[in-house]
Amino acid sequence: MSDPTRPETPKIIAVANQKGGVGKTTTTINLGAALAELGHRVLIVDLDPQGNASTGLGIEPGDREFTTYELLLEDIDLADVIQSTAVPNLSLIPATVDLSSADIELMSNEKRSFLLHDALRQTDIDSFALDFILIDCPPSLNLLTVNAMVAAHSILVPLQSEFFALEGLSQLMLTIREVRQTANPKLRIEGVVLTMYDARNNLSQQVEADARNNLGDLVFSVVIPRNVRVSEAPSYAQPVLTYDTTSRGALAYRALARELVKKNAKIAA
Repeated sequence: MSDPTRPETPKIIAVANQKGGVGKTTTTINLGAALAELGHRVLIVDLDPQGNASTGLGIEPGDREFTTYELLLEDIDLADVIQSTAVPNLSLIPATVDLSSADIELMSNEKRSFLLHDALRQTDIDSFALDFILIDCPPSLNLLTVNAMVAAHSILVPLQSEFFALEGLSQLMLTIREVRQTANPKLRIEGVVLTMYDARNNLSQQVEADARNNLGDLVFSVVIPRNVRVSEAPSYAQPVLTYDTTSRGALAYRALARELVKKNAKIAA
């Protein structure tokens, strides 16, 4: 059972952008690994039916007996669905393609938007002593993404450094506003992180300038570079921090984790 009177810890962050291919799952995995490397206890919730976060952290499909599907639809205990990963301090609730039918199955449930919220506030979550929960959302603004927004304290938006990048944010912002008005008034935007950034490319520089002019302090100082090691790491079922610990991508995600922790320390103070 969930306990609505629990304090707002751990910090729950939904990583969301309805546009595919922006580095959402890559950011979830590597930010989670970087936070874990700093000594924080982190849980990643794979809410994407593609299950890429699960694969990228080395959890084979055959090892995903209980997943986010059961967590949402069968009121399963957290202890039965959380799995350890090869990264110390980093655990995972995996996903499979079964989750693709959840949208339809949830429609008849009167609490359909609050199922993940309640699941992540089960009283036994305290036994995991988590500091952060990162939710990897699907690349669409469907009921699963709404569940993530209702469950989360904040939204982290990966923004690819390419033409029309900012245009896709408008619908996401409208959805966030609607969730604030109807279900989660405390929801805020954690920040926007520029991904696949190429400093040699005038377009990347223009997207960054536009993002900072339009969104100001919401844009993280750290940008994630376009880096072949970041792209290769998932095929080896590892975060880039493990796959190539000194790569530019690994260093950038470490810097992003430090900036995120610093930002939250200021908020807590």
